[in-house]
Amino acid sequence: MRTDRPERVLTGLPVSAGIAIGPLHLHDPGVVSVSAYPIPADGIEAERARFRRSVDAALKQIDKLRMRAELLPESAQEAAVALLEVHRQMLSGSRLVRGVDRRIAEQRVNAEAALETELAAIVDSFLAIADPTIRSRVDDVRGAGHRVLRHLTQTAYQSFARVPNGSIILAEELTPADAALMDPAKILGFAAAAGGVEGHTAIMARALHLPAVLGVRGLLDAAAGTGAGATVIVDGVGGQVILDPTPDTLAAYRRRRAALARQRRRLVAIAGLPAVTDDGVAVSLNANIDLPAEVDEARVLGADGVGLLRTEIQFMNREDLPDEDAQYEMLRAVVEGLDDRIVTIRTLDIGGDKRAPALAAHFPEGPNPALGLRAIRYSLKVPRLFETQIAAILRAGAHGSIRILLPMLTSVGEMRQARTIIQRTARRLRRQGVAIADPLPPIGAMIETPAAALGADALAEYSDFFAIGTNDLTMYTLAIDRSDEQVASLYNPFHPAVLRLIVFAVTAARERGIPVSVCGEIAGDPRFTALLLGLGLRELSMSPGSLPRVKERLRAIDAAEAQTMAARAVSAHDAAHVMVLVEHFNAAL
Repeated sequence: MRTDRPERVLTGLPVSAGIAIGPLHLHDPGVVSVSAYPIPADGIEAERARFRRSVDAALKQIDKLRMRAELLPESAQEAAVALLEVHRQMLSGSRLVRGVDRRIAEQRVNAEAALETELAAIVDSFLAIADPTIRSRVDDVRGAGHRVLRHLTQTAYQSFARVPNGSIILAEELTPADAALMDPAKILGFAAAAGGVEGHTAIMARALHLPAVLGVRGLLDAAAGTGAGATVIVDGVGGQVILDPTPDTLAAYRRRRAALARQRRRLVAIAGLPAVTDDGVAVSLNANIDLPAEVDEARVLGADGVGLLRTEIQFMNREDLPDEDAQYEMLRAVVEGLDDRIVTIRTLDIGGDKRAPALAAHFPEGPNPALGLRAIRYSLKVPRLFETQIAAILRAGAHGSIRILLPMLTSVGEMRQARTIIQRTARRLRRQGVAIADPLPPIGAMIETPAAALGADALAEYSDFFAIGTNDLTMYTLAIDRSDEQVASLYNPFHPAVLRLIVFAVTAARERGIPVSVCGEIAGDPRFTALLLGLGLRELSMSPGSLPRVKERLRAIDAAEAQTMAARAVSAHDAAHVMVLVEHFNAAL
């Protein structure tokens, strides 16, 4: 209902697409008040025991929540279970638990104060890491710690059980566990003052298909003068939260919501069409994913398979290393979820801008991380870690079709070393009677450095397939770090030097008769589709949401004409000329 309050528009980060319109509900999880006080020497053991009881209670609560997660929509079940498993790991003999126990004993302070201090120390260490994915894990650490803190202080948690149907949740902060417990049948969307695009809260929102905006500064202050049940709009596309919208704004957003629904239906319909160019050239369109929760979306949007399964998220979400069984269970969930469509599993690609706390403790960052110990270099330097991952991959291969992709290769020697370890691991598993992929899966090289592209003819002799990673290939070719705002504008995959390196790799693969794909960001950008087809690519891998748009574009393309355009682009003198050629071609479609 409209009041005389003025419309207020707040801006944040769009983390889950869609538009939600409905009555607002301010979420107050209940304030946990903590005070510090000394513990006498003869009371230390009792205080440590009290802390352990609270940890055990939190773990039991997590088990109950896992059972409730089974009632969530299928697309969100796996993400919720994975999130709760992260919380379980953080409360099972982890740095957090050990640190609190030590502080109680050494500082003789109460468990609540020790927990808050240890949490702050861990959060600071995470925030000191430049990688946004690691920084986003701060929410998981806080969530696990606050779960224990509530048990210590006996503070009740305010759930969403009594939220009126059709509500939109506004909060200072929503933990991933909060998002996991939202029922899409009751809650239309949410927004919070804290949070980022890569965090688990955002991942859960996308898995539940709930429009969401995070990082909205001043959200609760702005909502304070708004009555309960007042209308709010959450624009998960544009990243806006609109309080007390005017009738004109409401009408405009209802039209946009309807248009998004029509677009979604159209894209889903396109997903069912064959990926074939206008002149009959078939193209394989695959998905890049990180989590089992993304498998359903990839299937619905028409993925032929998974062209890139990133495995490092398993290492970046936790403070300890995942064992073979933990890695196997995640990989098996993806492989089984694809119904025998091929899954390309990339081995650990840690280093550069990606950090894993459990690994950083053993191998400190070098002076130039992008040129240091990363990806396959790391795996070969730590063969035990590599063998554990390979064992998990081979075991997952017993449940469907897989390929193994090795990142950041620069020489034939690295491929030979990796193949030796893979074969040795396979022999060990067979001797132990463990079911593995049979025959052994194809082993491919990721072409993402000039050395790999220029030496692609040699690498092709030892590889079963190529996957071109255009993000790093562009960075290393142009010597540009796109995260550096001073030079980011110079980062351009249209640069003729990048295109010529792609041609080297495609030509080497074709002459050897092995498949070659592109799995960098340009694969999911329809502007590049004709150019990539013209360069000879017939396999593209991208985020699931990009699949229908790329398919729509390629079905309008004449591959022969694209080849003529691409030849001119490769011969161009600069990126600007290439962009003009591509834009002119696309405009004529």
